[in-house]
Amino acid sequence: MTYERLFRTVLRRIPAETAHTLAAQSSRLAIAIPGVRTWLRRALRPEDSLQITALGRAFPSPLGAAGGVDKGATWFEALGAIGFGFVEVGTITAHKQRGNHGQRVLRLLKDRAVLNRMGFPNPGTQKVARRLRSRSGDTVVGVNIGKSKAIPVEEAVADYRASARRVGPLADYLVLNVSSPNTPGLVSMQAVEPLRSLVTEVQAELESIGADTPLLLKIGPDLSDGEIDAIADLALELKLDGIVATNTTADRDGLVSDPSLLTGGGGISGAPLKVRALEVLRRLHDRVEGRLVLISVGGIETPEDAWGRILAGASLLQAYTGFVYGGPLWPFRINRELAQRLHACGGSTLADVVGKGSDISGARDGPRSDHMDGQVDTSGATQRAPALVGANRPVGRSAA
Repeated sequence: MTYERLFRTVLRRIPAETAHTLAAQSSRLAIAIPGVRTWLRRALRPEDSLQITALGRAFPSPLGAAGGVDKGATWFEALGAIGFGFVEVGTITAHKQRGNHGQRVLRLLKDRAVLNRMGFPNPGTQKVARRLRSRSGDTVVGVNIGKSKAIPVEEAVADYRASARRVGPLADYLVLNVSSPNTPGLVSMQAVEPLRSLVTEVQAELESIGADTPLLLKIGPDLSDGEIDAIADLALELKLDGIVATNTTADRDGLVSDPSLLTGGGGISGAPLKVRALEVLRRLHDRVEGRLVLISVGGIETPEDAWGRILAGASLLQAYTGFVYGGPLWPFRINRELAQRLHACGGSTLADVVGKGSDISGARDGPRSDHMDGQVDTSGATQRAPALVGANRPVGRSAA
């Protein structure tokens, strides 16, 4: 049975969060069978040409699993085995928390999107640290940390410092998540002065424990262009290692899914983010001029999407919703197509083409399909294109 048929007949009838949990559990059980993880890594490993060095690490592929796929650091080994070049676990908080109540994840099939209002459910940094200490080392693992819900914004810096102290030395890179719409007050920390305080304090914490872990920020798509510029400038000033862009959006404009599904807050991921995520990436690339590592996330569904982000300046990519709809072989197919595109344009390594979109013939030419081979064709999605955040706005948005 193909994944598309499985999704249509079984998975779409299972609540999204339950299906996610079942996928994680079954994957852990599968790789626990002697020889399975080794076989998967050999069968699904990316071509050597896709290896890229960033953040002082060698990534076997630029395609990673975004924060939110492995919230508790329980199945990153399995995700690495099926072709992801790295996994960003989390978001993890200093204190264990259950997250928000009620139905927290919804598939928006007509928009090829997911609505998430989870609120950082995770086992806390102490337990995650124990799990990271026992990892095999086969998978590059970043850790995404956020503010504990019970901690007021005024005390957030100490909360982040506690998380950085526990998991920072164990991570291949560390991400400060200040952009989730599901934690009260968190997005206010994207303002320059709160951000300056947070970054400098976490940097001081890492230095005090002798950890040289690369430090990045994760920002949201709903910032104005001026705010994005200010964050980029601050990141350069404070010598951050990179920016992850973007988180989910609170924007509901143009979505075609049942409006009753869209009430109650939460962030949208998937196809509706495609336009804005690419806008933000291009703006950051122009602003930082190669001085920061840019990780692009939001609306990556197809090889065209992934290739376009690399040409626009992303050294690394992340996916969540594309993986949900694409199934377990989705990262393998994306990697295979990326390698073919790299060879076709004459590049010997991926680093040769990062940010070189205007220099590569045919970079934006050719037919574009909404659904790659093997990916779920969600009901109604092919009849009408999904709403795209920013599609009806001018490319440049001012702070006003």
